[in-house]
Amino acid sequence: MLSKFDDYPIHQTAAPIAHPISGDRNHYDRYWFNGYQDDGEFYFGIGAARYPNLGIFDCGFSIVRGGEQHAFHGSARAGLEPTDLRCGPFRIEIIEPMRRIRVVLSDNDTGISADLTFTARTACIEEGRQTIARSPRLIMDVTRFAQFGRWEGEIRYDGTVVPINADRVYGTKDRSWGVRPVAGADPALAPEPPHATQAFFLWAPLHWDDRCTHFGVFENAHGRKWHTDGAVLPVYDDLAAIPGAEDPATEVLASVEHHLEYLSGTRRAGRATIDLVHEGGATESIDLEPVLCFRMKGIGYMHPEWGHGMWKGELAYAGEMWKVDEVDPMAIENQHIQQVVIARSGTQQGIGVLEQICFGPHARYGFTDLLDPAP
Repeated sequence: MLSKFDDYPIHQTAAPIAHPISGDRNHYDRYWFNGYQDDGEFYFGIGAARYPNLGIFDCGFSIVRGGEQHAFHGSARAGLEPTDLRCGPFRIEIIEPMRRIRVVLSDNDTGISADLTFTARTACIEEGRQTIARSPRLIMDVTRFAQFGRWEGEIRYDGTVVPINADRVYGTKDRSWGVRPVAGADPALAPEPPHATQAFFLWAPLHWDDRCTHFGVFENAHGRKWHTDGAVLPVYDDLAAIPGAEDPATEVLASVEHHLEYLSGTRRAGRATIDLVHEGGATESIDLEPVLCFRMKGIGYMHPEWGHGMWKGELAYAGEMWKVDEVDPMAIENQHIQQVVIARSGTQQGIGVLEQICFGPHARYGFTDLLDPAP
């Protein structure tokens, strides 16, 4: 099947671009964004993905503000044209690749809508390929890139209008594709043994006045890192000055480290320090102070009804709201979070997020079971 992309010299196989090289049911291609005001008043998250082997396109938009989190979820049959990024009232418009992108959630009966434009502040940073198998089955094989930017526009929910001003609202764009577990367990496969349910992931993209810093790590139950990312990226006030999709002035770090203090009775960090280790050994320690917590289920991650890649019919969408202080902090669907954090390094102050997933044992932080909380 041909698509608009087939008119470009970008083919990696003998098949048309719309044909994924993998027949894995979990093959996906995802857009993801976050945005947050510089004082932590609100955070919003956006997600949308195409699952060509499932024939599904789904999306989510969610904002946490004033002690409440509001969420829009949408799902539809994927169109045959991969450049068609629509799902009911939701759409993504690529204004200029890797420079400016618009996300629109038109007025709908959930009462949640938005018109937002992301403008890049940096070039992109390609994260290392993330591959893991539980012999012999491939679990994840993913390429991701991140980009830092600013947002402008407007968000509306529950009769409230939230202006989004580019001089105060920062965020990150994340694109990923490959194979990653979606749509629940495959009913044709034998269930995984209990010890297989383990994940430890931290991600901390941070904005500073003079740079942006990038941090990410996956670890196994013993605390051994099986994937790390770290970089320092130059920032640009003028889009035309960004040198390309990637910036030759980006500094890729030698390694990264983390030190978390968990809130009692949870698996959520109350404070954190991350270390950025430069080539040559110089280390920058950054203290992170969480000020606002966003549950990633608001954009489908681990959501029991609106999880990623779940067939909901030709077109379906819904809205929901919950009070932040009424959420069960140890429910499994509430473990994947992002927290807006104030970042401090020496005399400098920045803003960003700390993303956390922690399931199963992790020796360093004393976890021994699937979801035993911090003491």
